[in-house]
Amino acid sequence: ARVIMLLAGIMLLAATGITTLTMLVLIKTMNLNTNMILSAVCPSDHFAFKIQSGAANVVGPKICFDGKNIMSHIMNNVGPGLNIVVVNAPQFLLFPNLNSISDSADILAYLNEIKPGMIVLVASFDDAATKMTDEIRQMFVEMGSTLIGSVKRRDNWVFAGRTGIKIKSFFEQVTENDKETNIFDGWPGMVEVGGCFPRTIGV
Repeated sequence: ARVIMLLAGIMLLAATGITTLTMLVLIKTMNLNTNMILSAVCPSDHFAFKIQSGAANVVGPKICFDGKNIMSHIMNNVGPGLNIVVVNAPQFLLFPNLNSISDSADILAYLNEIKPGMIVLVASFDDAATKMTDEIRQMFVEMGSTLIGSVKRRDNWVFAGRTGIKIKSFFEQVTENDKETNIFDGWPGMVEVGGCFPRTIGV
């Protein structure tokens, strides 16, 4: 099945008309994206996790948590824009593809539904800034984000935080969309973050 998915991805890439070099990099990214490994060995009061952003507008993001693949291109539960997993262990609440299915008011409403103290994992795909209002950015600031204010069109952004604590998260990365440094045609390289996330606020 993995080979079939890889071949299908190659055909999709060819149809987009991107350069051969970009295609080779994306194919490698697709292969890596199917094999996420949680390398961190975490203490019992922490969860191991890893988040990868999407690559260009072709390879979707991936979110793994506590040994489980929660969201990925292969699982067909990701989409352009913000892809969010809310953790209320042992349950997961998925908000994939918010940018495409919702307007800004709907995205804000989703975020307001997240209860205080829950873990929030976010991965961008294609363009996360299209409907990113100041109110939405502030919601992520209150989860611990310090970089969301700088996220622009086609930037790649990954983040793990917790609602209602307003403490800086150490789990956040951005790659900027810059034509001088972009790896893909019009998009920056994939970005990832991972490690051990505290199970409770006081840890």
